Amino acid sequence: MKELRIGGGHGLAVSALSLGTLPFGSYVDERTSFAILDRFVEAGGTFLDTANNYVFWDGFTGDESEELLGRWMAARGNRDRIVLATKAGARPRTPGTGLENMEGLSATAVKAAAEGSLRRLGVDHIDLYYSHVEDRAVPVEETLGAFAELVAAGSVGLLGCSNHATWLLERARAASRANGWPLYTCVQERYSYLRPRPGVRLPESGHVHMTDELFDYARAEGDVSLLAYSALLMGSYTRPDKPLPELYDHLGTTRRLAALREVADEIGATANQVVLAWLLGGEQPVLPVLGVSTVAQLEESLAAVDIQLDAEQRARLDGAV
Repeated sequence: MKELRIGGGHGLAVSALSLGTLPFGSYVDERTSFAILDRFVEAGGTFLDTANNYVFWDGFTGDESEELLGRWMAARGNRDRIVLATKAGARPRTPGTGLENMEGLSATAVKAAAEGSLRRLGVDHIDLYYSHVEDRAVPVEETLGAFAELVAAGSVGLLGCSNHATWLLERARAASRANGWPLYTCVQERYSYLRPRPGVRLPESGHVHMTDELFDYARAEGDVSLLAYSALLMGSYTRPDKPLPELYDHLGTTRRLAALREVADEIGATANQVVLAWLLGGEQPVLPVLGVSTVAQLEESLAAVDIQLDAEQRARLDGAV
């Protein structure tokens, strides 16, 4: 599989697709999860993404995904070939409660979250550690100071943020520069080819959609890598049983879907594959974090890495508004 570098031109090399593991050990059983992970690695995938709270909102503990990854890495003996990302800040402090009771990003919470993730994963370091959601009740200096201590101790490599406003990302990076701390260099937010109606908030608490402002900021800074979750809109591009959410109900969606299907037909690909190729091939590449629950779904996404959209096809896709 092709590789990209995250965290700047000399940053960490990762596979061009990241495998999100949100449903593993909960919605997706262990046998199937192991099969998906094995196939991803066999295809050259190295980059795995999890969090310390998946999927508490459906009655699970939040431990399941990290613990399953820990069991899989132990069984395969492949930790040294994996780039491992996890997240802190959005785990409920009390089981059965929601984000209104999240652990947050205080120094104490960040350090405790890291200890918990390292234990569940069965590893001695995390390659990429994200602040999962904003916590505006805590000064950014407190959060970033705790992250810096984790990096200095060797427990964490790169730092990133997920679901943060661009102004808050800039404020955090300025604070890190002022204190000589490591910077947030990876940003993970929701993003896909289709765009929601302007001004509409995502219905999921804490989720943030990638904006044009963030793209401008990443291009200007040069060392900020962008990663997209829900890149395939949970199957809505190709599955009749997965209708698009209401927030995509506008004329721009109709035009973009027409362009997407036209290009897909021309090159003999699926709409999902064209979306992934479009994300990876932009002036500012966006690395997709895949959400799959079967090996067949993974196979479809793996084939997208080798698709090259020509300039005219990309212009047609970009120009459909």
